[in-house]
Amino acid sequence: MSDTLKFLYRQFFLTPSLTYPHQHNLEGQIGIVTGSNSGLGLEASRQLLSLRISRLILAVRDLSKGEEARRKLAHGAPWAIIDVWELDLRSYASVQAFARRCDTLPKVDFAILNAGILKVEMQINESTGHEEVLQVNYLSTALLAILLLPILAKSSKKHKAGKLTIVGSETAEWAKFHERTNKPILAAFNEPRYFDLQDRYYTTKLLEEFFVTSLCETVSRSKVVVNIVNPGFCYGSGLHTEVTGALGVVFGIYKRMIGRSTAIGARTLVNAAVVQGEQSHGRYLSDCAMAPFAPMIEEKSEEAVGRILWSEMMAEFSFTDAERIVERMRA
Repeated sequence: MSDTLKFLYRQFFLTPSLTYPHQHNLEGQIGIVTGSNSGLGLEASRQLLSLRISRLILAVRDLSKGEEARRKLAHGAPWAIIDVWELDLRSYASVQAFARRCDTLPKVDFAILNAGILKVEMQINESTGHEEVLQVNYLSTALLAILLLPILAKSSKKHKAGKLTIVGSETAEWAKFHERTNKPILAAFNEPRYFDLQDRYYTTKLLEEFFVTSLCETVSRSKVVVNIVNPGFCYGSGLHTEVTGALGVVFGIYKRMIGRSTAIGARTLVNAAVVQGEQSHGRYLSDCAMAPFAPMIEEKSEEAVGRILWSEMMAEFSFTDAERIVERMRA
């Protein structure tokens, strides 16, 4: 079966199962969801509250939109503490400040890193010098994941291992990733000849898979369980808000015809963060089950690419304790 037919089969014939409170009661737990003021993040937050989570951190770039989301969610969950904390993945300083704030919590049982963007035109981040989609979807997400590891590991000392779930995409399978022929690789993302609005998004999702596989070579599942989840192609996510005009209309119709609702897609996020156990460590999840990574991740010929990406990323994060944090997560 071709990749296109597999995609359409999953979209039309597979429905991820809903997690019910009698199966997983989250009373007493604290969780984090990034990008939680709309789309998949908002729906995942709603489902977590239905499982009676005690405290939920909504990590958002726009505090006013986050507060609006909090009010909607609080109406149906009067027992829960719902906080709105600022997190701007365009800024390393914001990522670090958010992680420091998380460290003041008594524990964090799980974090769902859902925030991501798609840009129609190439844009360089003024503070980091990197292309914006690469910055948000890959670099800042990876830094946040690493900084949260010791915070999540606190939970493992008290009961089961903390859980870190990164929201990926099956579009990673479609990435061309021409940038990998360059040295250094990350600098190539700043070259206009490589920018394509679809492939840039696909490629950053592929880079997330490289990150998870490399990270889990060191991080012990007994300390933090790390996985990456594909929610499927969803309408209502807000990801494609920059796609406007005639193209935006056509794409909106396509999403509505092919896409799942964000309520259905969010089920996969909750499953990955709450239901899946240690066996999901370092694994790719799709439709609430373990599935193969993108072919490029599995190819022996691309192993060197994964090592180079990890090395370049650690050099990028040299202003932090990232490398030592990862090393401390060994068994």
